[in-house]
Amino acid sequence: MSGFFALLDDIATLAKLTLSTLDDTASMAVKTTAKVSAAAVDDVAATPQYVTGITPDRELPIIRRIALGSLRNKLLVILPVGLLLSWLAPAVLPVALVAGGMYLCLEGGEKVLGGALGPEHADDEDQPKDEDAVVRRAVTTDMVLSTEIMLLALAQVQGESSLRRVVVLVLIALLITFAVYGLVGALIKLDDAGIHLARRSRIPAGRWTGRAIVRAAPVVFKILGVLGTVAMLWVGGQILAHSLAELGLTGPHHLIARAADLSGNPVLSWLLGTGAALVLGLLVGSVLAALAALAARVRRPATGA
Repeated sequence: MSGFFALLDDIATLAKLTLSTLDDTASMAVKTTAKVSAAAVDDVAATPQYVTGITPDRELPIIRRIALGSLRNKLLVILPVGLLLSWLAPAVLPVALVAGGMYLCLEGGEKVLGGALGPEHADDEDQPKDEDAVVRRAVTTDMVLSTEIMLLALAQVQGESSLRRVVVLVLIALLITFAVYGLVGALIKLDDAGIHLARRSRIPAGRWTGRAIVRAAPVVFKILGVLGTVAMLWVGGQILAHSLAELGLTGPHHLIARAADLSGNPVLSWLLGTGAALVLGLLVGSVLAALAALAARVRRPATGA
């Protein structure tokens, strides 16, 4: 009989250990998601443009298809390739992160230069209105940002066991995707909710609130656009500094660290370090955007010939 109770005690201990491990893994996934979430801000800012010109009843179905495509990108392409590289060729990961960081800086630099100089031509009317084309274009853009998110997450869980890394990365993929596209779905329906409230509310305060929501919706999207640009430059600068340091070029990383050390206040220290990474991203992004614009201008006559 004592052996039976000892067995029950062993089972209870094993169950506690399993639950503790699961809790630690979930906690690690949430913490890592928080660390890489800045890289997802641009997805929130950029995705609503893909449903511009789409009838309201098709907006959410398209966002749902884009979200599923993003999840496939993360789980079926990026995660297996990233894990394979981390096992077989870990030295390639910093190089991939440098390339991804430069891409984010380029995207941010193009937006900053475009805002400062003004766009040469508007191409909103040229956006494809066919749903399949819209989804393909959005999922292709998402692939780049999802690669950055998953590689950043992979770098955060190095040193963990293989199974734990896989579980944490799968949880991160789910958390990021549902958070980003859930928020996007809510945002694109913000003006619809305001219109409904303004027309159907039985009390004046409700109608006033609805009209205020409708007026605020464009401002919200503009703010998101600015935040997306800042996030791209900040995250791109941080990725570059950290990854270049792993490749032996430690100067940018030391500059960011020195900026953060200028203050003993944790909040101010974080702001200074973030500002330094943002400046680095802006400088790199502006140079890359200028070179890309120059290359496009040089190529244009040859294309037109």
